[in-house]
Amino acid sequence: MAHERTDSYLKDSIALFKYYKGLGENAIAQCPDSGLLALLDSAANSIGTIVKHLSGNMISRWTDFLNSDGEKSTRNRDAEFEEPPKNRAEILDLWDGGWKCLFSALDGLSDTDMTKTVTIRGEEHSVMQAINRQIAHYSDHVGQIILLAKHYAGPNWRTLSMPKKKVQGATKN
Repeated sequence: MAHERTDSYLKDSIALFKYYKGLGENAIAQCPDSGLLALLDSAANSIGTIVKHLSGNMISRWTDFLNSDGEKSTRNRDAEFEEPPKNRAEILDLWDGGWKCLFSALDGLSDTDMTKTVTIRGEEHSVMQAINRQIAHYSDHVGQIILLAKHYAGPNWRTLSMPKKKVQGATKN
């Protein structure tokens, strides 16, 4: 991500969301189809399930963001972890739908909105707190997607960040 200095919390937040969206997309693109729905163990979630959960969360949180509770009565969170999407196309449709909802909501905000109050599960948050909460949540799940995609891509994986550098035959951290 090319860093751009800004004093706008909103502009910086949008840039961070775009950064994590891009990381997730690059990881999913590198994952073989067989890895998108694979489980590391019986308690794990697949990339498809994580994307389904992220999409459900994004649509709930960002629909009518300033005016209604972020946990919509229409959301069935438990169902997000059941019946994963069937293929890459369905996963990408869910991914795109969630992010479209998020960016649509953020595009309608200004920096003066950051101190307004919104609720999530009945708890009051400033808009800034709600955005921070979602950045943390989404970055956590994007990290899971990256880990799984890297695992399933194996030796075909191309790093999404600064590659390791070799110094006199030793790996530099």
